[in-house]
Amino acid sequence: MFPDEFPDQAPRRPWAHSDRPVPRLVLRPLQEFLSTSTASGLMLLGAAAAALVWSNSPWSNGYEQLWGTELVLRVGRWVMAGDLRRWVNDGLMSLFFLVVGLEIKREVLTGELRAWRAAALSAAAAVGGMLVPALVFLALNAGGSGARGWGIPMATDVAFALGVLTLATRAAPPSLKPFLLTLAIVDDIGAIVVIAIAYSKGVDPGALAAAALLLVSIVALQRINVRSSFVYVSLGLATWLAVRASGVHPAIAGAALGFVTPAVPFQRPRTVSEEAHRTADETLDEPFPPDADAHHWLRLAGLSREAVSPLARLEHALLPWTSFVVVPLFALANAGVGLSARALSDALHSRVTLGVVAGLVLGKLVGVVGASRLALRLGVARLPEGASSRDLVGVGAVAGVGFTVALFVTELAFPTGSPAEAAAKVGTLVGSFLAGAIGYAILRASRSRS
Repeated sequence: MFPDEFPDQAPRRPWAHSDRPVPRLVLRPLQEFLSTSTASGLMLLGAAAAALVWSNSPWSNGYEQLWGTELVLRVGRWVMAGDLRRWVNDGLMSLFFLVVGLEIKREVLTGELRAWRAAALSAAAAVGGMLVPALVFLALNAGGSGARGWGIPMATDVAFALGVLTLATRAAPPSLKPFLLTLAIVDDIGAIVVIAIAYSKGVDPGALAAAALLLVSIVALQRINVRSSFVYVSLGLATWLAVRASGVHPAIAGAALGFVTPAVPFQRPRTVSEEAHRTADETLDEPFPPDADAHHWLRLAGLSREAVSPLARLEHALLPWTSFVVVPLFALANAGVGLSARALSDALHSRVTLGVVAGLVLGKLVGVVGASRLALRLGVARLPEGASSRDLVGVGAVAGVGFTVALFVTELAFPTGSPAEAAAKVGTLVGSFLAGAIGYAILRASRSRS
């Protein structure tokens, strides 16, 4: 077809990978940008900025009308209703937590969390970075109506944090990124536990038992080699519905499904490789009719798919959607807060705002650095290779960027539209910005002195 562009022994390239002007000048640069660690953070930042501008524009009523639009699913007598914001927070964010569950399992089995000593510093930093911000918040809000928001400043937004780290430390040791990533993953484990225990309402033991039984069924079907995607998707949806009915936030169902997803491929790569050679030997390059050998290659395609673990396949399929669609939609739906003079005045005089800002900016820094130095002094951990103590301080500051999960916990902690919710959102925005700016400055200074 294009003999000069596709040599006989080389795979044919699709149009998007060709050297034509549009793929070369537009598509490939866009693909390269989207593959960077800063792309998802910039998308999230753009969505949050759009929400703020929209909710403070002359069209602010349209913002609330859109996300307050009722969406009803009805099958016979069964009805599930909620506004668009709730569908995003309960439904789409369950996919986000599913990916979080997959990432946690991968790190525990094959990543930084596999070897305790290598992960000890990140784990200690994460624990300190959760406990101290919560205590700082409670110190300012104990006994008040805002005390329920203690879980808000515990979060670290991995997309934003990695983006700041990447921008600030282009010449930094490569070990800093996995250190921060592992810290954020342990932080995610803590967030899942906090959401499940502290922010669940009126738990129904029967529905929760049904969800547990469904998860056990998924594991049992895996053990007897059931591989139908339809079966697992159906059971996954049933688990989500059961968790939702139990009073536990349905996002926890996503994390639980991530934990039970197999991390081992069903087919061994060597077996698939041998089958590929056999299929190539038994088929023709140009059969007639053209699809005469299709059944051989379809079988090989199925085997090749099963040579990759379900965990890796699911993460590969969902990560772009959660990074570039789900999380930005969540920010667009939840970051819109009125910034009128009165609203800002109320927020700035609110202990909730002060608690969130202090927790993210000071609590995270003190908690991460203090726990890390304690672990180093006790000899149970070691600094990332090539990193300095100043780098550790910078990462501790960057860990205070708690945007996505902090907003998520805010929605669980306070009633929608309440002054406490608005104050917590303002605190999250201000605190995350300050933490990112301080971390960026410290990391840049650390690199310039190296």
